[in-house]
Amino acid sequence: ELAQKLQRRLQIEESGAAAEGEAETVKGAAAAGEVEERSCLTASAGAELSAKLCRRQDINEGAAQPRRAAVFNPYTEFKEFSRRQIKDMERMFRLYDSGRDGYIDLMELKLMMEKLGAPQTHLGLKNMIKEVDEDFDGKLSFREFLLIFHKAAAGELEEDSGLMTLAKLSEIDVSIEGVKGAKNFFEAKAQALSSASKFEAEIKAEQDERKREEEERKHRRAAFRELKSAFTQ
Repeated sequence: ELAQKLQRRLQIEESGAAAEGEAETVKGAAAAGEVEERSCLTASAGAELSAKLCRRQDINEGAAQPRRAAVFNPYTEFKEFSRRQIKDMERMFRLYDSGRDGYIDLMELKLMMEKLGAPQTHLGLKNMIKEVDEDFDGKLSFREFLLIFHKAAAGELEEDSGLMTLAKLSEIDVSIEGVKGAKNFFEAKAQALSSASKFEAEIKAEQDERKREEEERKHRRAAFRELKSAFTQ
C-alpha cells in the first residue's frame, strides 16, 4: 500500500512538471507572436508614412498634384450653371454611371458616346478622360463631368474634340429656365451668367413651393378633421 502511494505521488509530480512545461511553451509562442505582430505593424506603418512623405515631396516639386476633396458643392463651384441645369447634368451622369460607384469609367464613357451617336476610338476615349481627369485615376467624377460643360461654355475645348461633341450632343433643355430664343445650350449659359441673382431666386422659389405644399397639407388635414367630427356627432 505504501509503495502504491509513493508511485501515485510520483505520477502526480511528473504530470505537474509536464503541464508547467507546456504552459511555458505556450507563453513563449504567444510572446513570439506578439513580437512578430508588432514588427509587421511597425513595418506597415513605416511604409504608409514613407509613401505619404514621397507624395508630399512630389507635390512640392511639382511632379504630382494634390488630390481634391471627394465632396464638393457644385452649386457654389460652378456658379455659371443654374440649379436646374446642374440637376439635369447630375441625372445624365447617373444615367451612364452603370456601376453606381460615382464615376464614369472608360467603358461607361464608350457606351455614352455610342448612345449619343458619336462613337469614339479607344484612344479617343482615353484622351477625352485625360483632358479633365484632375486626379489621374482614369475615370470621370461628377466634378470632372461638370468641367466638360464648363470648358465648353468658356470656349476652352477644340471644336472637333470628343468632349465638345459630348457637350453638344447632350444639350440641357433650357426652355424651362425661361431663356427664350436661345439656340443652344451654350448661348443659354451666356444669358444665365448675366443674371447674378438667378441662383438665389431659384432657391427662394423652391422654398416658397415647399411652404405652399405644407399649407395645402394643413388645410386638407383641417378639412378632414372637420368632416370627421360632423359624422361622429
